[in-house]
Amino acid sequence: MRNNDILRSIRYMLDLSDTKVAHITRLSDPGLLIDKAQVQALLKKEEEGGYVVCSDRLLACFLDGLVIHLRGRDASFAQRQPEKRMTNNVVLKKLRVAFELKDVAMHQIMADAGLRLSRSEMSALFRQPSHKNFRLCGDQLLRHFLKGLTLRLRAVDECTGSAGAGTSARREQRSTLNSKFFSAKLKG
Repeated sequence: MRNNDILRSIRYMLDLSDTKVAHITRLSDPGLLIDKAQVQALLKKEEEGGYVVCSDRLLACFLDGLVIHLRGRDASFAQRQPEKRMTNNVVLKKLRVAFELKDVAMHQIMADAGLRLSRSEMSALFRQPSHKNFRLCGDQLLRHFLKGLTLRLRAVDECTGSAGAGTSARREQRSTLNSKFFSAKLKG
């Protein structure tokens, strides 16, 4: 999957503003210079003018920042260097960590998106590439996971009564509510 598509999907999933995407990206690397205009260029479709390709490093910084944004920074660990090459498996791992997903929740998210995986198939996605049972995460599988996670998180918005709000204040409120409610919903 293209990095731009992944970034666009997560932004939609969490209903993040362009400024918030830039802020989350800078959480993992404060020296990274990214602003609202650059985020808007990253979120454009390929055929649109001003489209900019999202680098692996930028996507890694965004996903690491998302982990920090949702779970908090752990001072006991040294800051990690962003991955040089982002694969679908790495994206899946980072999203699993960010949303604190257990196996049961991962299976339910996949099922919600219309894809059934066995326990061994799911665990193979999270193994080291050198492991004999490692399985590459294909684009379709990642798309299904993002779709299922979006369905799950958007359902939380409907439960809190804030779905469909367009103002930035409502968007911030929804982001805060997501961080409070989705982890309980996904764990169960």
